[in-house]
Amino acid sequence: MSTPRLDENRLRVLIEASRAVVAERELEAVFDRLLQAARHVTGARYAALGVLDEDRKRLADFITVGIDEDRRHEIGDLPRGRGVLGLLISAPAPLRLTDVGSHPRSYGFPQGHPPMHSFLGVPILLRNEVWGILYLTEKEGGPFDEADEESAVVLAAWAAIAIENARLHRRGEERRSELGRSVEALQATTEIARAVGGETQLDRVLELIAKRSRALVEARGLAILLLDGEELVIAAAAGEIPLEAVGSRVAVGGSVAGRVTTTGRSERITDLGNSLRFALGDLGVEAVAGLFVPLRFRGGTLGVLEAFDRFEGPEFSAQDEALLQGAAASAATAVATAQSVERDRLRRSLQAAEEERRRWARELHDDTLQALGGLRVLLSSARRTEDPNVFRQAIDTAVRQIGEEIAGLRALITELRPASLDELGLGSALDALVERMRLVHGLQIETTFDLDRESGRTTQRLDPELETAVYRIIQESLTNAARHARADRVDVSVIQRGGEVNVTIADDGQGFDEDVPSEGFGLTGMRERVALANGRLELSSSPEGTVVTVSVPVIAAVSQTGLRA
Repeated sequence: MSTPRLDENRLRVLIEASRAVVAERELEAVFDRLLQAARHVTGARYAALGVLDEDRKRLADFITVGIDEDRRHEIGDLPRGRGVLGLLISAPAPLRLTDVGSHPRSYGFPQGHPPMHSFLGVPILLRNEVWGILYLTEKEGGPFDEADEESAVVLAAWAAIAIENARLHRRGEERRSELGRSVEALQATTEIARAVGGETQLDRVLELIAKRSRALVEARGLAILLLDGEELVIAAAAGEIPLEAVGSRVAVGGSVAGRVTTTGRSERITDLGNSLRFALGDLGVEAVAGLFVPLRFRGGTLGVLEAFDRFEGPEFSAQDEALLQGAAASAATAVATAQSVERDRLRRSLQAAEEERRRWARELHDDTLQALGGLRVLLSSARRTEDPNVFRQAIDTAVRQIGEEIAGLRALITELRPASLDELGLGSALDALVERMRLVHGLQIETTFDLDRESGRTTQRLDPELETAVYRIIQESLTNAARHARADRVDVSVIQRGGEVNVTIADDGQGFDEDVPSEGFGLTGMRERVALANGRLELSSSPEGTVVTVSVPVIAAVSQTGLRA
């Protein structure tokens, strides 16, 4: 059979159709252009394009041109590839029929279907495999000819190219989306790791993890539940979770979070109402879907990240689960580190407190108790003598020793909590402290105090907690300079400027190794006091001396009457 020559009009239409394949991005728009072109070049009244399913055995989609919406609704279900249509799937070759209804494989038309006689079908081939069928029916003026068939073959080839482009584009979009989510996951986990990497305060770490993790999976809310014995404690929350929920306890048994903690495996739940007890549901949180990811660290489970209801969902996907698992890995390490630092900080604090008690006990034993024992011996001996002079001399000695011990106890009480700090303020308490250190240890102390500010007729004072912190830091530094550094001179500066109190204590003692500081220097207590006041502490020590620099923000001012100004 000779190849028919296509006239100029047909060629122009086919060229325009080819441009549509290149220009249009939407597959349905391309198919519509191709079908319109097919009707135009062949004179067909009706045109349709069927796309096969993944198994390429039945029609998955059927696009028509020439049948209005009312008629299409009247016809009902679209064809699935039986009868003559199925023949083109099983035997992919162009097929022209004068009367489709008379073909042996004709399946007939459903009720409401328009009458069709002439028929032209061309398979859409991709690498010699059928991916669809181009159908044309009811040509004006007679049956379809060879030129119609050749035109339909060209259009079917364009349709094949469009389908292939759509497949490649969809695959590229899927890979781009997958790559984007992977990059997003990496950025999120890196952000979480960076955010908590320099943080050792457990509550701050938990707050950062909750906020970052919730944003990562776009959840309405997320809670962090930490294991505490046989219970889970809601340690932090972000999103649509009541503030009062934080601190609540949940039994491990009988809850989704408890099961995830026990098994160590993540769970995605699409219907929380029909699952095990939803812990946040008991606290007033209404949710449909949930994502539960364990916080695993060195083979153990520290707790659970519990997210509920995606903004676009509400169900969570496998990708969301993978994202939250990546975040949980960094989060678990951060939580474990913060908990370890917290325990270490508590241990050091207890050790420092015990060391302080040991020092007071030693001073009471070595000084006060020994002196009282000597006084008892003196009075016992005087009681046995009948010589008035000896008795009077013993009484005088006892009175003197009692006075000395009273002064010693008063000094000890002052060290524990000077009354002047509460009654007169930080400046007066520091003056008394400096004078006492000069007398007891022989230190040469130079001071610069600029604290109290005049406001009308009332002198404004710092917050009592801040005054106590500054006093204790200076007291500890002077004690270290006298007892450990064996210093001769100490310069003490306390200046309030611009909303901060700046303290500097510099001595000329022998210093100590900063890398291995002794707990006897009370550095733990100093650091904790500065941290509680949201301040900064810098320490520099060498054989030529030690410099302690502290800056703390002014909390509030109180008047001499003790009322907050």
